[in-house]
Amino acid sequence: MNIYVGNLPLEVTEGELRREFAVFGEVISVIIMNDKYIGSGQPRGYGYVEMGSKSEGTSAIASIEGKRLGNKVVFAVEARPLSNKSGESITVVKNNSRYNRSRDRKYQMI
Repeated sequence: MNIYVGNLPLEVTEGELRREFAVFGEVISVIIMNDKYIGSGQPRGYGYVEMGSKSEGTSAIASIEGKRLGNKVVFAVEARPLSNKSGESITVVKNNSRYNRSRDRKYQMI
């Protein structure tokens, strides 16, 4: 189960977030989003935690929701996959070209 965690303090690390969720079961991955595309690397204040099972994820969401991390109260919800307007999931594949990235994007239906 993939969990969206929002309103994270900017100083929280992936290790700290992993420890918060590890209490509820197996944590497969933790990603804190940052501004790597504009070059600053500044954390964005949200991230994703992937849990080993749906039951572990559900209990983690219930316990983490409204909990204080650092100086902020975080929230957590089940992350939804990217989808187009028809509701079908899509995978975005980007070309590594620096120029005209918007034209280089290709969408592959799953």
